[in-house]
Parts: sequence; C-alpha cells; structure tokens
Amino acid sequence: MSWETVADVVGASALLVGSFLSLSAAVGLLRFPDLLTRMHAGTKPQVLGVLLTLVGVGLVVRSGLDVGMLVLVGLFQLLTIPVGAHMVGRAAYRTGQFADCHLVVDETDEDAAA
Repeated sequence: MSWETVADVVGASALLVGSFLSLSAAVGLLRFPDLLTRMHAGTKPQVLGVLLTLVGVGLVVRSGLDVGMLVLVGLFQLLTIPVGAHMVGRAAYRTGQFADCHLVVDETDEDAAA
C-alpha cells in the first residue's frame, strides 16, 4: 500500500466520523428539551465533527495551500464556537430561558448569595 492510499482511507474515515458527529449534534438540537442542553448538544460534538471533517478533507486534498487554509478554518472554529456558546448561555440565563431543574448549583443567583 502506498502513502496516498492510506491517506485516502484515513481521510474518508475521518469524513465519515465527522459527518456522523455533526448529524448527532443536529439531532440533539431537535430532541433536547431546553436551551442549555441544546446548546451543549450543538457545541460539543459539532466542534469535533468539524475538526474531523477538516482533517479528512486535508488528507484527501494534500495540497499545502489548501491544508494551511483548513488549519486556519479549524483554529477559527475552535475560537468562535465556545465563545458563542458562552454568550448564548449567558443570554439564556439572564432572560430566564432555561429549566431550573437542570441546574445542580446556581452560583450566579443573587438571592441565594445574600
């Protein structure tokens, strides 16, 4: 087996697993009951799914310029998805768009702190 064949097989496997993780994130967004659990389902598997998809594309394409662009896209995703999820979570908490039964400890509750 040559290097190209191994890279193509590993790249196709990474694309398949990344697609499955992205699909599971989409199913979680539809199935979970409130905003905080949907946000968790939308960010955790989605980040890994996007990164595996980018690795798979990089292994299949194998061009220096394209792989460099995929690395930049991956870094941008790693920086923006957690920050966006944090901001959505804060906005949901401040507006009361979450179920209290899912919180174990509410450290930001002003009544409990007093």
